[in-house]
Amino acid sequence: MHIGLIVGIGPAAAIVYYQRLCRAMAARDTPLDLTMVQADIRPLIGNANSNGRESQARLFAPLIERLKAAGADCAALTSIGAHFCFEETRALASLPLVSAITPLDDHLVARGLGKVGILGTWVAMRTRLFGQMTRTEVLVPEDRFQDVGQHYQDMAVSGVCPAESRKLMFDAGCRMMDRGAQAIVLAGTDLNLAFDGEDPGFPVIDALDAHVAVLADVADGTRRLEEVAVTR
Repeated sequence: MHIGLIVGIGPAAAIVYYQRLCRAMAARDTPLDLTMVQADIRPLIGNANSNGRESQARLFAPLIERLKAAGADCAALTSIGAHFCFEETRALASLPLVSAITPLDDHLVARGLGKVGILGTWVAMRTRLFGQMTRTEVLVPEDRFQDVGQHYQDMAVSGVCPAESRKLMFDAGCRMMDRGAQAIVLAGTDLNLAFDGEDPGFPVIDALDAHVAVLADVADGTRRLEEVAVTR
């Protein structure tokens, strides 16, 4: 299968998706058929913060059309935050969409995790991943989620994680663990900037890894697209 990715939201996420997909396919000794198309993070931030779901979906739709014209069989958003308009985008999309949130829910259940904390955009945290987590209880940093969300947004735009932002993320994760979380989910695809190579003092699950695993399964034919993708 030919995979299509909407990237640029933000730049660090695009890099890590590409790296991990390449690594996954190399481990399977299978060539990767991939096309990426660039989105603009600035209107995405504005639409996410103002609940402009249909406006953002209309921006994504022509990008998906470009992926289809390039031969892609499916499309995926390389941003958990962008899933705020997943249903609206799905309704306009000319290709099946492979969600990043459904595989995460499945992955957590398979690991026996019933309650997790999440870090990501303030909208993703406030809505507990847009209500798309159906089998896992989700905690958020109630006392600091606006601050965490702002620092995450700044990281996503700049592609850089200052020490202050890393400390804020780690402290927020520790507080959610104290409230009963079994692990902390990196529900923002740029959070590798803060966590890669670091020990935050609690178990971490990267939502990006669950998404990449499903995309790799589709790419090499392990799973049929109909099993994992959402169509109109």
